[in-house]
Amino acid sequence: MRNGDWRMRLSKSRKVQIYQHINFKSQIPSLMTDLLPFEIEDYCEAHTSAESELLYELRRETHLKSLRPRMLSGILQGTFLTMLAKLMKARYILEIGTYTGYAALCMAESLPEDGELHTIEVDLEQEDFIRKYFDKSPKKEQITLHIGEALKIIPTLDKPWDLVMIDADKREYIAYYDMILPKLRKGGIIFIDNVLWSGKVIEEVKSNDKDTQAIIAFNDHVQCDFTVRNVMLPFRDGMMMVEKVGN
Repeated sequence: MRNGDWRMRLSKSRKVQIYQHINFKSQIPSLMTDLLPFEIEDYCEAHTSAESELLYELRRETHLKSLRPRMLSGILQGTFLTMLAKLMKARYILEIGTYTGYAALCMAESLPEDGELHTIEVDLEQEDFIRKYFDKSPKKEQITLHIGEALKIIPTLDKPWDLVMIDADKREYIAYYDMILPKLRKGGIIFIDNVLWSGKVIEEVKSNDKDTQAIIAFNDHVQCDFTVRNVMLPFRDGMMMVEKVGN
């Protein structure tokens, strides 16, 4: 059997999920270029534990109804976040940028009974979609959705955050980071998405490309922060993990 026939080695149920996922990607053009070839990402997803039925339904509806389905975290990133939250035994989780709620539901899976997840979404039009799926989650009583501007909402949330996910307005990344870091417990993790921005961070940046300029500035900002330990991962569109090690 050729290596290219790896799908045939997997269970029937997993194969169904693989081909359904491929259909999602092929039906709608991407507005974001991932760094890995599609075939490699597909192979990785096929060798990752399957998502829950709830997450599958959310992902499917996002791809069918949203204009930018590639903003969804997806299986690899979602499962990574679930495992990270579980390994950290995260009690207080904050997400900045809910989109349709996939990543929030992934992280909520690992919440202890007394845990809380707060997620902030600026787009009011997403609220009904998000709540529809949050209400189906067994962790729904532990999830709080905030609609509004993150920079106004964050100061009102007084928690010793264990895990923070940032995936919102790129031009505000530094402001989010500086506002969150004092509230993060020592040993806590901030997880930031899109830090490679389709590879634009290593290209000549146009004077009007404010998002790329902001991401480059944010990456340098973190690298110069000696109160944290950080690693940048060439995963999806680039992800940064930041651990608070000092005050």
